[in-house]
Amino acid sequence: MSTPAIQTQGITKHYAALQALRGVDLSVPAGTLFGLLGPNGAGKSTLIKALVGALRPTAGTVRVLGLDPLRDRAALRQQIGYMPQSPALYQDLSARDNVAFFGSAHHAPDLARRVDEVLALTELSGRAGEPVRQFSGGMQRRVSLASAIVHRPPMILLDEPTAAVDPALRARFWQTFRDLAVQGTTLFISTHLMDEALLCDRVAVMRQGQLIACAPPRELLAMGSTRLTVVTENGSLQSSIGSRPEDLALALRAFGLGHEVRGIEIIPDSLETVLLRLFGQQDDARRLQ
Repeated sequence: MSTPAIQTQGITKHYAALQALRGVDLSVPAGTLFGLLGPNGAGKSTLIKALVGALRPTAGTVRVLGLDPLRDRAALRQQIGYMPQSPALYQDLSARDNVAFFGSAHHAPDLARRVDEVLALTELSGRAGEPVRQFSGGMQRRVSLASAIVHRPPMILLDEPTAAVDPALRARFWQTFRDLAVQGTTLFISTHLMDEALLCDRVAVMRQGQLIACAPPRELLAMGSTRLTVVTENGSLQSSIGSRPEDLALALRAFGLGHEVRGIEIIPDSLETVLLRLFGQQDDARRLQ
């Protein structure tokens, strides 16, 4: 098996009495579109900062592309793109100059062409010469994204990349993320939006600094239940079953799917419902400790 693009073991981070990370073990395969999901304050940004070497964990080990983010910081920075939650841009520079600056810092070849490409991708070409201070928060996030990918790194870490971005542009961003993953780029994307998690190959779910689940979205959805309604000549029958395909087959076996079955309605739990139930189970477990 190939070496994971990201590997953490027992990562903790304490800020005085606050435990931002509580023993996070994580493995991210190379070339994966990997989602990090959790509510605000779950520890997502803290974990990403540990991965890029922006903070020192209290305990545990981190390897990104086989490198230690602190000891090998200079080497790692050349191989990753990082978009922080709050855009870190030079407000007096134009969008073009900001992207070019970050591309130059990463020694990107054919820089002028690459800057043009990412400005077009983020729909900033028409305002590329304007100072960033004149941009809205959403537009500044687009400049930040362009700056993170201009040098075509093998790994990109994005902290809430589509916050304050309109739905149409958000859809195009995710298509770009998928295209990059198909080309072999590893993308590590934090989000609190459930529908974005469904677009990932694999999702890690955080709650109060802990990793409480890590699986493909389909497996997370299978942890929920499905409301099944069968309408017959004599009325309707409703039951709650598991969300796996075999659960539906088993439930319908009793009906024989004869002519008397007029309709079947299935309403599976949403990912949000599954995770809220999982969060509740975690809280119950803590109260019992």
